Amino acid sequence: MAPTYREILDQRLPEPADRRWDVRSRLRHFALINYALPRERLERHIPMDRFSIPEFTIDGRPQALVSAVPFLDWDFHFIRWPWPTWRFAQTNYRAYVVDKASGQHCVWFFGTTLGAALVQVPRSLWRLPWHRARYTLDCRYSPAEQRYTTYRMAVRSRWGSARIDLADSGRLFECASGFASLDEMRLILTHPIDGYFYRRDGQLGTYSVWHTAIQATIGQANDLYFGVFEDLGLLSKDEMQRPHSVLICPETEFKVLLPPRILR
Repeated sequence: MAPTYREILDQRLPEPADRRWDVRSRLRHFALINYALPRERLERHIPMDRFSIPEFTIDGRPQALVSAVPFLDWDFHFIRWPWPTWRFAQTNYRAYVVDKASGQHCVWFFGTTLGAALVQVPRSLWRLPWHRARYTLDCRYSPAEQRYTTYRMAVRSRWGSARIDLADSGRLFECASGFASLDEMRLILTHPIDGYFYRRDGQLGTYSVWHTAIQATIGQANDLYFGVFEDLGLLSKDEMQRPHSVLICPETEFKVLLPPRILR
């Protein structure tokens, strides 16, 4: 019998043993902004011999899902060397896919913007599709209300400019359209641990992460724009104003298992 979504989640929550090059960071102002779109728009961007694109019944029709994930790396550091630490903003652009080799839900990375010169290290050392950006943040969290009173980011980049203005309801997230259970939604949207991407030299790469369970509230869009999704032909400017779901979390902890690997 195949494991349930809950059982797979339980397998992913225990923290793996530290390795030499792993990095850890608290992520603050973490948002998960998901969009539904026709699968056909995604297919030319993803190696379909290795991955399949799951579809979810949303608004009465089958749809694929992509996401933009902005956050602030608060104390990014190598686990074996806790100093120095770095602080910078980051946005990951992803599609939700299934690895045909393992049958597991995972993500395909279109790329990442990073608000620090440190971006040159993964670009050069591992050929990651990461790009320099300049960020302006105005994120204010009210512990008394347990929600953000302001959540705004502006991103300037030759690769991936963005505007993000969210309202936080303060209500814990619940099962969204397209999912049969909250466990299914948690696993697919908030807890994929393996990511895949085209390296800057065209080879297929991968790395994995571990993180704590994400305790998020439901957000709404005031104003959203992501140049990456427009440039790739995935979403129009109008469609970006209507996300499938928005989840906001004031802080969570991530570990990135390094180095990335080349898949041959």
